[in-house]
Amino acid sequence: MTYAENILPEFDQEMANTRKVLECIPEDKFDWRAHPESNTIGWNANHLAEIPDWVEGTIAETSFDMAPEGGPRYESPKLTTRQEILDLFDRNVATARKALAAARDEEMGVMWSLLEGGKPIVTMPRAAVIRSFVLNHAIHHRAILCVYLRLNDIPVPGMYGPSGDEAAS
Repeated sequence: MTYAENILPEFDQEMANTRKVLECIPEDKFDWRAHPESNTIGWNANHLAEIPDWVEGTIAETSFDMAPEGGPRYESPKLTTRQEILDLFDRNVATARKALAAARDEEMGVMWSLLEGGKPIVTMPRAAVIRSFVLNHAIHHRAILCVYLRLNDIPVPGMYGPSGDEAAS
């Protein structure tokens, strides 16, 4: 089984689950946060929309510098409507899926580094970056949004079967 054949079913499932959560975010609560040290609903939703965009660069390049010397620091999007976030997410998922489908097995073991100011923060094989920085990272922020939905009495969608909200219906 190729890398693409292995990762795409999981990618598709996790992106579909993530989209279900993004569809539920309340525009009137984009600035809501659970704690002063926490990010907002809007920030988490924007971050989830951008994460799939990292796939193509991870496969095409061997590093990414989030704060290159002499260049601008990477910034997350700051979209202000649910539809804008969903549109960005859908575009990024489509691009990521295409890159994953075309990935050659031998490319996925190549080491990739996240840099800050030219200094490595983390270096790991591309396949591990996709699993950790894309899939696991998206699941992490999706879970945060699910908690935020719950704390605001907004029904949470099921992902691996019905949610408590769906089972109660």
